[in-house]
Amino acid sequence: MKFFSQSFLYDDPWSIVSLAFFLRYPNPYAAHVISCDVIDRHQTESGSLLTTRLILKRGALPRWAPQGIISRAESWVIEESEVDPFGKFVRCRTKNLDHVKVMQVEETQLFEQNEDGRTVQTTEAYITSRFGWGMTKRIESHGLARFKAHVQRSRQGVSLILDLIRQARLQPMALGSYITHLHSEHSFASTDTPTSSHSSDNAVHAPEDHSSHTTENTWLGKIWGSR
Repeated sequence: MKFFSQSFLYDDPWSIVSLAFFLRYPNPYAAHVISCDVIDRHQTESGSLLTTRLILKRGALPRWAPQGIISRAESWVIEESEVDPFGKFVRCRTKNLDHVKVMQVEETQLFEQNEDGRTVQTTEAYITSRFGWGMTKRIESHGLARFKAHVQRSRQGVSLILDLIRQARLQPMALGSYITHLHSEHSFASTDTPTSSHSSDNAVHAPEDHSSHTTENTWLGKIWGSR
């Protein structure tokens, strides 16, 4: 088992960062995300909002992985979150539902407001493989390396959505119209991204490595140029 823990500080208030977190798909740093659907949402008696989402992610095996180790290079991930507007925190847990013998990634994210009004994000993850055949440690080490890259790209995606929220406040069109436009463009599946059965990515929580500032600028241009 491998363990990962990291904290990050956003200058924005908790309410804005929380909104960006839930609106983070689609974005050009998450081209591996195929779909994201809410399957349950309800409010508790204490006022917290509980949401369960089902996310389909596309990945690829490393070149050293044996042929046939998994049946397909996609993975279903369940995300369970709690938003407490009074305690000013968001707690989110995710884990993959398939390929769990090869590798299971269980991730917890906590967003909470600190004393100066900024937002602290704490990410923790456990990466576990039960594959055996002398490959367990190698799979877990590979999964940890890929997860670290995923965390960085996920943060870039949230930051991009934060920029959209800030710009939307200055634009005559509401933020919701931009989000609707994104989904109407079917941005979950990147048409510029070829899918390969083997690459340096893992099959679970596999981030894409080819997005760049150019990609981001093109993506933003499509949004703001659509007015």
